[in-house]
Amino acid sequence: MVVDKSPLSGNVLEQFVLLAKTTKGAACTELIRQVLDAPGVYVFGELLDMPNILELATTNRKYFNTLELFAFGTFKDYLANRNELLELTCAQKKKLQHLTIVTLATKSKCIPYSTLLVELDIKNVRDLEDLIIEAIYADIIHGKLDQKNSQLEVDYAVGRDIRADDINIIVNCLQDWCSSCEGVLSCVENQIHRANSEKNRCIQRKADIENEVVNIKKTLKTQLQERSDGTDEVMATDSRETSSSGDKGKKSQKMKGLKILR
Repeated sequence: MVVDKSPLSGNVLEQFVLLAKTTKGAACTELIRQVLDAPGVYVFGELLDMPNILELATTNRKYFNTLELFAFGTFKDYLANRNELLELTCAQKKKLQHLTIVTLATKSKCIPYSTLLVELDIKNVRDLEDLIIEAIYADIIHGKLDQKNSQLEVDYAVGRDIRADDINIIVNCLQDWCSSCEGVLSCVENQIHRANSEKNRCIQRKADIENEVVNIKKTLKTQLQERSDGTDEVMATDSRETSSSGDKGKKSQKMKGLKILR
């Protein structure tokens, strides 16, 4: 039984799942060894659900425990339960360390080197950074090494398998998230309502001011027109009075002239 374990060979896990439908006993345990070694395979829940694999929980417990370890556990779990697990190869240990980084990334986006050194059982920072870089190239995490602050900054991490017991925790977490989103949405809607109300008040205020300006202009125009009409009347009256005075003066002069001629 040989499985193409190249990361470019499509869905590698699907090949193992198909084989698990027909393999039993020693062939099944060999299948587990292959899937643990296979590059690009970081989820194992679908394989764990296969009936032939579940049988190993009673017939060959170490293989089943080791597969569960890679599905749900960390490197620290491996160190604490070695007697109940298979002895891992270097490649398998490295894969489990990568998965441990993924688990830590779900708890914090900034993971101190000190935490990683303990969780991964690594003695020096250089080896730790090499392991992190390998995990980044494996595309199971995205992030960068902050050597100044001695920490790993994680932007993205793949999802791991979850136990059935953890489903309620996830559901509660999602419900809390939905409640928070509803609260934010309600707040945004209130802000939009307030903004629209303020906008309408500003529009109404602008319209009132424009009407007031128009009314003031009309009033000023009327007043100017009245003053203009009053000035024309005064000038006409003055002109008539001046003309009347001139005529009287001429008549007086004529009368005087007549008297002199007599």
